[in-house]
Amino acid sequence: MKERRAIGKVGWRLVVGGLLLLWIFHTIFVIEGHRALPTGDPSWEQLSKWEQWRLAWSYGPRELWNTLKVVDPTALILSLACMGMTIFLGVLRWRLVLKVQGLDLSFGRAAEISLVAHFFNSFLLGSTGGDLLKAYYAARETHHKKTEAVVTVFVDRLLGLFAMLLFACLMMVPNLNLLATHRRLAALAWFIVFMMAGCGSVVALSFWGGISRRWPQARTWLRRLPKGESLERALEASRRFGKEPLFLVQMLTISMALNVFCVLQIMALAHGLSLSISPTALLVIVPVIVCISALPISPNGLGVRENLYVLMLGVTEIGVDSTAALSLSLLAYAGSLVWSVVGGIVYISRKERDHLAEITETESATENIS
Repeated sequence: MKERRAIGKVGWRLVVGGLLLLWIFHTIFVIEGHRALPTGDPSWEQLSKWEQWRLAWSYGPRELWNTLKVVDPTALILSLACMGMTIFLGVLRWRLVLKVQGLDLSFGRAAEISLVAHFFNSFLLGSTGGDLLKAYYAARETHHKKTEAVVTVFVDRLLGLFAMLLFACLMMVPNLNLLATHRRLAALAWFIVFMMAGCGSVVALSFWGGISRRWPQARTWLRRLPKGESLERALEASRRFGKEPLFLVQMLTISMALNVFCVLQIMALAHGLSLSISPTALLVIVPVIVCISALPISPNGLGVRENLYVLMLGVTEIGVDSTAALSLSLLAYAGSLVWSVVGGIVYISRKERDHLAEITETESATENIS
């Protein structure tokens, strides 16, 4: 029964993601079909919906492919390098979190786990689904601090999201005129502000608490919950981060550098597509899209991310047409998939090594018994 429910939850999100992607592709193809229609009679408005859609799906895919083909290979390589830098900085950030809990994981091991998590992010919900597997592997790395190891994964993601939201809010200042001019952009900006307030509250409560001081019985109720002891231990592990002010400064510094490389990746691709987009505008557009795409709506934010790129880049002040905006989003996603392939190779080789290690441990245990 539980398996059916789990499959059902994943299934409907896959459907949502698929429908969003279908909608955005259809919208883009309709625009291309309209452009491809020869001038004269009949006009586009005189065509039936079926004839419009037939033209859209006849011309749209070809025009999209033509747009993707013109990208500069150098820009592609540069965007891949920027994507790689985000993964590298993510590994540094996680190791910093691990050290606070007294867990010394080598850079190589942390990089392996991070790449595997990135691989699973390609088809799990939001852009953070692979964190569940990352937490699993982190717990396997230690026998006496499994709870603390799992906490490091979620704290790393929590602070990473908070830093990206903070970055987006700061970049709203030089873009106030752009955001205020368009209602939909203003709505997205306010949504990010509310997300930051919520995320900041979670960070404050996790690191410094306050609930148990106001309601002393809160800890007693926590212990009565299923896995109450583990939850309390996780809470205590979170409190350690609040006692390390230098840690928070280091985390924000690394995260801000990571955010810059996220924007640089899109800037490189925009240049490769010969799109004239203001860097100032991209400094707010990219983090807004990253933050919203991280929500568990569709696998790896598919559909959500594409719609946001088309919506935000299509405003008059920026003036990127829908096909080009979609191409930009797809190319960025393709760069992520390249690194996902690397993570998949690491995952396969890691599984084989872990399997051999388990066999060796079993044989050693059998020999000791005999």
